[in-house]
Amino acid sequence: MLDYHFNLPEPTQAGIAIGSNLGNSRQIFEQAIKQILEIHKGSPEAFLVSSFYETLPVNCPPHSPNFLNAVIQLETSLSSYDLIGFLQKIEADAGRTLPRIQNTPRTLDLDLLYHGTNTLTTDLLTLPHPRILEREFVLRPLAEIVPHFSLPAWKKTVQEYLLDLKI
Repeated sequence: MLDYHFNLPEPTQAGIAIGSNLGNSRQIFEQAIKQILEIHKGSPEAFLVSSFYETLPVNCPPHSPNFLNAVIQLETSLSSYDLIGFLQKIEADAGRTLPRIQNTPRTLDLDLLYHGTNTLTTDLLTLPHPRILEREFVLRPLAEIVPHFSLPAWKKTVQEYLLDLKI
């Protein structure tokens, strides 16, 4: 595991979306989950992994392969920036190349959805992730593991937002 320069005094709950549509996505997911488990600082029951969902590509080039998607919730002592750095290292280890071009096929995409109740907007990171509530491929697995979860600025739970998308 990498050495990080800033640890929080108490573990913070974080949500991570996982996506892949190149290579052996299931195997890539299993490896990424093992690596993410290394930074989990809570009880084993607090490390939550959704089912894997096969989804159609959204806003991708024509003929892009289907995606495999999932969501993880864990407790970590890493700061938001150290956590995103850790996730980008896992992506690189899985063969994700630079530059990171949005909505293109990739071996692994790890998006930090939320980190405690932190809210921030920088060139590197926006928390909570600005498109959580628009993406069924994020809401469905998140609702599977934490249906009643809600962030402070939200007016509804994950499950309620998912139901709204189906209207």
